[in-house]
Amino acid sequence: MRVADRDAAARDLIRTRLAQSREELRLLLDPPPQADGSPASVNGRAGFPRSRTMQMLMSGRGLGTLGALAGGLLLARPALALRLLRFVPASSVAKMLMAKALGSLKSKQQNAP
Repeated sequence: MRVADRDAAARDLIRTRLAQSREELRLLLDPPPQADGSPASVNGRAGFPRSRTMQMLMSGRGLGTLGALAGGLLLARPALALRLLRFVPASSVAKMLMAKALGSLKSKQQNAP
């Protein structure tokens, strides 16, 4: 009976640790809830994109990384890069690039004395 008690205590300890680690992971991975229940505003876009991966890719560093990756692919395998380029919606990319360019011009004008 004593061995069974030790095993039960060990199992309870393991379950407690697992519950704590799950809660820590949940706190790390889930965004904090908003007070009014609306989605968090990201880059002034009212929660779009919601995916953390897309948020990272749409940031300045993410776009630089994607550009470097695309340039490397174009240099290493141009045929594959051009084939993949057909899948990219050109109008959406052009709009995004224009918005980024205008935003950077506006910020430069505001910072200039």
